[in-house]
Amino acid sequence: MPARMPLAIIRCNVTRLMVPMAGALCKTLPMSSLRRFKFAVPFALVLALFSPASAQVDEEAGFQGYLQLLAARARSEGVSERSIQALTAGLAFNPKVIRLDRAQPGSDPGKPPAMWTYIRTHVDPARIGGGRRELASLGAEADRIEAEYGVPAKVVIAIWGHETNYGSYKGDFDLARSLATLAYEGRRRELFADEFVALLKMADRGVPRQRMVGSWAGAFGNPQFLPTVYLRLAQDGNGDGDIDIWHSRSDTLASIANYFRDAGWRPGEPWGVRVSVPAGFDRNLVSPRLEAPSCARVHARHSLWRTVAEWKAMGIQPLAPLGDQTMAALFEPDGPGTGAFLLTGNYRVILQYNCSNYYALSVGLLADEIAR
Repeated sequence: MPARMPLAIIRCNVTRLMVPMAGALCKTLPMSSLRRFKFAVPFALVLALFSPASAQVDEEAGFQGYLQLLAARARSEGVSERSIQALTAGLAFNPKVIRLDRAQPGSDPGKPPAMWTYIRTHVDPARIGGGRRELASLGAEADRIEAEYGVPAKVVIAIWGHETNYGSYKGDFDLARSLATLAYEGRRRELFADEFVALLKMADRGVPRQRMVGSWAGAFGNPQFLPTVYLRLAQDGNGDGDIDIWHSRSDTLASIANYFRDAGWRPGEPWGVRVSVPAGFDRNLVSPRLEAPSCARVHARHSLWRTVAEWKAMGIQPLAPLGDQTMAALFEPDGPGTGAFLLTGNYRVILQYNCSNYYALSVGLLADEIAR
């Protein structure tokens, strides 16, 4: 630890530089008062240097500097100066976004929470009823979506219902501010820097600034796309020349369907079916032996892949039609005896939208209920 500087060396000319109004004090106070005042200076400086207000000033200064780096990167990628200025002018660091990000539940290495508790709150009568109304009102458009993209309308609607409850809540955070803040914070800098620049490219494509609101994490619109996904996959479903996934149902559903087609959805194949598992079934025979390259903990809960015919030979009986040559994995969400499914490759497509068994299973079950 550095040696402490004797307080006596602090003189009025130094104090004048460090403490606001010190110059005026030096001119007006008698020497006896100055002697008392100089001993208070170091403590006052500590308070000033380490106060929350000072930290906020430093944070904002750092953010503004980083914003210039993002702007420079956008220019290098061909973004217009008009869009850069429109989305960065007056932008300020948002500490609320960082608090929300850090409050996200971490991965619990212990036993996962009960799946069926989650399912009951996400495959509920309100979402089922809302989805059925949307499907009924689509009419021939539902058939057109499936014919063009190969994805059933019930699945597309279930994603919409799960993401924003059919558009009832889409978020009200300024996207530019949220994405720039998350990129500056640094925990996932590359991801959010990419998304910020993509947002500027959306502006170049004509997306109005006032539309650019969404979740604190930068997702937006009815399907909660990120900017890079919007640029690559969003569709003009109604052909009006405006890709509006915030307000247009046709654009929303076509965009979700295009996402699923791009992710490899197999037309005519269900996401999975319920099955019965015989007593005494030896699960060790089908336990996974390799770790998945992504979302390892999600896929670790699935068995090895076998054809449906092979599962039947082991006593696993599908409770709905599923072709014998279809490849599938066994999944028992809450363990043996609590319900089981055979999952197809289309379940993994849902996982690409959100890599969570809770999410994917609830979307699949909601889709089935919507169509029932």
